Amino acid sequence: MIALSAILLSSCATTGSPTRVDPSPSRLAYGNQSRALYLYSRARLSAYDGDFPTALSILRDALELDPASPFLNNAVAEVKLKIGQAQEAMEYFDKAIKLDPTYREPYIMAGTTLSSIGKDREALDYLRKAVQLDPSREDAYLHLSLALSRLNEYEETVTTLKSLIKVNPDSMLGYYYLGRAYSQMKLYREAVGYFQKALELRPEFEQAALDMAASYEALGDYPQAIETYKNILDDDDSKVPVLQRLIQLLIQQRRFEDALDLLKRAADSGLSGPETMRKIGLLHLELEQYDDAIKVFNDMLEKDSSADQIRFYLGMAYEEKGDIDRAYAEYTKIPHASAAYLDAIGHIAFILKEKGKTDQAVGMLKDAIAGNPGQLDLYLNLSTLYESLGKVDDALALVLGAEKDFPNEPRLFFRIGVLYDKQGKKNESIEQMKKVLAISPKDSQALNFLGYTYAELGINLEQALEYLKQAVAIRPNDGFFLDSLGWVYFKMKKFDEAVKYLEEANRQVEEDSTIAEHLGDAYYAKREYHKALKLYKRALKIEPERKDLADKLRKLKGEPGDR
Repeated sequence: MIALSAILLSSCATTGSPTRVDPSPSRLAYGNQSRALYLYSRARLSAYDGDFPTALSILRDALELDPASPFLNNAVAEVKLKIGQAQEAMEYFDKAIKLDPTYREPYIMAGTTLSSIGKDREALDYLRKAVQLDPSREDAYLHLSLALSRLNEYEETVTTLKSLIKVNPDSMLGYYYLGRAYSQMKLYREAVGYFQKALELRPEFEQAALDMAASYEALGDYPQAIETYKNILDDDDSKVPVLQRLIQLLIQQRRFEDALDLLKRAADSGLSGPETMRKIGLLHLELEQYDDAIKVFNDMLEKDSSADQIRFYLGMAYEEKGDIDRAYAEYTKIPHASAAYLDAIGHIAFILKEKGKTDQAVGMLKDAIAGNPGQLDLYLNLSTLYESLGKVDDALALVLGAEKDFPNEPRLFFRIGVLYDKQGKKNESIEQMKKVLAISPKDSQALNFLGYTYAELGINLEQALEYLKQAVAIRPNDGFFLDSLGWVYFKMKKFDEAVKYLEEANRQVEEDSTIAEHLGDAYYAKREYHKALKLYKRALKIEPERKDLADKLRKLKGEPGDR
C-alpha cells in the first residue's frame, strides 16, 4: 500500500498551471496496473472476511484493467477454489502459466487442486515444474510425493523426498513421508528409521510415533511397539484409540497383568463403560482370578440383567473355579433365542458329561446342530465331547463331514489335524495344519503345532525352527510355544539355545511335566546331571504314572559327574 500511495501521490503532483497531457499507451497501462493492484487489495480484504463472491467480482474488474497479469489470473483461480469451482480455477491457473511460464505459484496450486479431486496423474507435471522452479521450497516436494504414493509410484516418491532432505536436512515432514512411503512398500525397518528421524526433529509429532509403532508391529517387534505406544500415552489416558490399541497388543502378547493395570487405570479415569468392564472381567478370568471376575460380571448384570453375553462369562468364571452347579445355573438362564446360548450350550453339555449324563449331553449338541447347521462352534464342541469320551473316530468323522459346509474354515482344519494326530496319522495331521497356514499365515497355534510335530519327528528342523520363531514372535509369553522352540533347538543339538528357551518355558508353566522333562533332557545333554535330576523328579511328581520318567531317573543315577 505504501508503494501504491507513492504512485498516486506522484501522479497528482504538479508545478505551475495545469496542462493537459495526452494519455500515451504506456501511461494508460501503468495507470491500469496501479488501479488493478488497488482492486486486488480490496479483493483480499473481502476474501479475508469470507465474502468470496464480492472478492471474485472485484478481481474480475481488476483483470479487465490488466488482463495479461499472471498474478491476477492466479488470484481469481484461488477464489474460484474457495467457492468450489475447481474446473474454472484450473482454466485461470493454466492462463497464468501461459502468461508467465516461470511463475511458480499457479503450478503448485494447479497440482494440489488436481490431486484434491482425485486426478493425481494429471497433477504430476504441474508439481514437478513447481519443484524445478524453486527447489528450495518444500511444499511442492511434499505434494508431489503424496500424489506419487497414491499412484503407487514409490521409487519416484522416495527419490523426490530424498531430494527434499538433501536441500533441507531439517525437513521433519520429508522424513515422515519417507517413513510412510517405505511402510507402504512394506520395508518397515527403513520406515522406522525415518519415523525416528522425524521424531528427533519434533518429539511431540504423535502421528509419526503412531506410524512407527505400527511399523514395529508389522516387523513382529511387539515389545518395541508396546513401548512406543506407552510413550505416546505418557500417562495421558484421554488418548483413547492409543490406549485401546496398546491394551489389545498387550492381550495379544499375553501380558495380561499389564493390560489389566491399564484397563483399571482407564476405568479410574472415567472410561468405565461396559466394554472396559467386560475386558477387565475377562482378564481376571484369564489370570485365574475367578472371584474378581465373578464380582465384575455380577456388578454388570445388576445394571443390565439382560446382558446374556456377560451372563455367559459369569458361567465360565464359576466353571473355571470348579463350581459347576453355579455355572450350570447361569448358563441355563440364557434364553435359547439369544446368540449367547450357542456359546453356552457347549459348556452345558460338558457339565452334563461331568454329571454322568453323557447321552443327554450328546443329544443336546446334536439337536443344536440340527437347528443351527451354519454354526461351526457346535460341530467343534460335539467333536471335543466325543474325544473326551474316547470316541476319536466319531469326533473325526463329524468334522470331516462338516468340511463340505465349511470349505475355507481354518479352525475346522486345525481340529481335523489335531484328531489325525490323536490317531497317530502324522502326515495327514501335517497336511491339515498346512491348510490352516495357507489361509491364516500368522495362526500361532498352527505354527506351533506344525513346528513341534516336525521337531518330534526329527524332520524339516530348519522349517520347524522358522515356524516356531514366528509363533513365539506373535505370543512371546506363551510357555508352551517357548517349550516348542527350545525343543527344536534341542533336536538340532543347539543345547545352549535349547536351555535358554526351555528355562523360560519352565518359569512360565511350572506344573507341566513335559516342559520339565524337556528342560531336564537339555541339562542332561550338557552333562549338568544335578540339574537334570531335579527336573526329572519334578516331572515325575506332576505325573507319577509316567514310567518313561522313572526310567530316565534310574539311568541318570548311573552317570558320573555333577549329581
